[in-house]
Amino acid sequence: MMLYLLLKTLHVIGATVLLGTGAGIAFFMLMAHRTGDPRLIAHTAGVVVIADALFTATAVVLQPITGGGLALLAGYPLFGGWIGLSLALYVVVGLFWLPVVWMQVRMRDIARDAAQRAVSLPPSYFRLWRLWFAFGFPAFASVLVIVWLMISKPSL
Repeated sequence: MMLYLLLKTLHVIGATVLLGTGAGIAFFMLMAHRTGDPRLIAHTAGVVVIADALFTATAVVLQPITGGGLALLAGYPLFGGWIGLSLALYVVVGLFWLPVVWMQVRMRDIARDAAQRAVSLPPSYFRLWRLWFAFGFPAFASVLVIVWLMISKPSL
């Protein structure tokens, strides 16, 4: 019972970190982008890259481990029902999140370069921004559905 509660606590914390970090990163990147200031965008994107590496990546690794342990201890099938759907959505999140991480690094670098040269952001930054913004919706929506599945445990 103690192992189950420990895994459940870690799993809930991991879900909270994924949801909170994702929302926070989106908010701060949007606020920086709206300024149009390459220095502010470079700084914010730099912090976002660090936050993704420290918090999001750690939670991404631990979630399937803690979730798998919980499923085994509770007797749920690992790849069926709501857990199977959660895992499929987790793959969707990853397919959108991995390119977003690369985009954040590129946007940071482009903004740093523009700030150092004291020029406006180039069109390549804005193309990446639009892609970054678009990729965030399916990834974040999938995380929300996963949290709902985790809480409601529907019969599928």
